Amino acid sequence: MSHRYILEQAKQELLSSLEQRGISPAVLQALATVPRERFVPEALQLRAYEDTSLPIGHGQTISQPYTVAYMTDLLDVHPGQRVLEIGTGSGYQTAILCTLGAHVWTIERFSDLAEQARQTLHALGLYPTVIVGDGWEGYPPAAPYDRIIVTAAAPEIPMSLARQLKVGGKMVVPVGQKDQHMYRIIRINENEFDVYSSAQRFRFVPFVRTQPPDNNHVHAAS
Repeated sequence: MSHRYILEQAKQELLSSLEQRGISPAVLQALATVPRERFVPEALQLRAYEDTSLPIGHGQTISQPYTVAYMTDLLDVHPGQRVLEIGTGSGYQTAILCTLGAHVWTIERFSDLAEQARQTLHALGLYPTVIVGDGWEGYPPAAPYDRIIVTAAAPEIPMSLARQLKVGGKMVVPVGQKDQHMYRIIRINENEFDVYSSAQRFRFVPFVRTQPPDNNHVHAAS
């Protein structure tokens, strides 16, 4: 039995499971299109469609497929939108966003992970802007964004990122210490943000910042 057959069977089983868990058709199609095995270390490729996170080096992981799908659904991405991603990692979430038609800027603090992700994405015909830097500060030169997604656990809602949203824009970020709730923040106007928190719990690697913390807090719209 070939590796390709094993991977395809595993992919179909995963997609069926995600569909049963309520993932939207658009996101399922993106997951079907992007070869997850290209974004994991070679030794782990046969595990690419297990619904689990996998190590990619530097203490980082590629997120569980359900988590990627859930966050992408919550983000509600549409073709042509400007999306900022914090935490490129291997580039898998980046590839999903690009496949959905977004224009993506993605930030990674490890330069070799960023370069490997860039090469993998380019080999698949995907051309996001990959930036090595401090994700906590976002990327103001390309702001404002329609969407922002953070793929690491923030200790609190990162307002330095929320302020880079357009009015009406959405940010999805896991918030918490040992485990996290998923937050969706919608910018209502210049100073107000609507905040939604999911009941589900997730586990991400920490969102490491190199700059001093921002002391400003979210103003939730009533």
